[in-house]
Amino acid sequence: MFHFSIPGASAVVSRKLCLAVLSAGFLAAAGQSVFAHEFKVGDLEIEHPWSRETPVGARVAGGYFTVKNNGASADRLVAVTSEVSAKAEVHQMAVSDGVMTMRRVEGGLEIPAGGTVALESGGYHLMFIDLKRQPRKGESFPATLTFEKAGSVTVDFAVEGLGESGADAHGSHAD
Repeated sequence: MFHFSIPGASAVVSRKLCLAVLSAGFLAAAGQSVFAHEFKVGDLEIEHPWSRETPVGARVAGGYFTVKNNGASADRLVAVTSEVSAKAEVHQMAVSDGVMTMRRVEGGLEIPAGGTVALESGGYHLMFIDLKRQPRKGESFPATLTFEKAGSVTVDFAVEGLGESGADAHGSHAD
């Protein structure tokens, strides 16, 4: 037990103030862990993995995140596995002459030394194929990302609503 007093304040006021300060500290610490959604493996930092809720009957879901390479040499995302789907792949979406294409990225996705690669809607992204269950808003699901040099790390994909993006729901990491 500890004692805390404020000159001129009653013991009851001092105790209530002390509890309020301690409670605020605990909430602040807990809040940081709620908003922190980053993972690290080797020289790589994976920020805010997220996916969208899928409609009933959907067979695929997308996966998005940013990966930063703090190392002096390039690395490569070479495999993805998850309990939510039979398989997962890195894909790239592009538009050429007004025609949108989406293809699997062969040989893995390079993460340049000192660089950052964003997996986002309309560009590089993950495809979770042959879903075993529908991801629902507010849930999360694990996936293991395997990098050529850094190794493997299991991350949690936060599931956002159909019209939301990771930045819409949680704010930009640049903020």
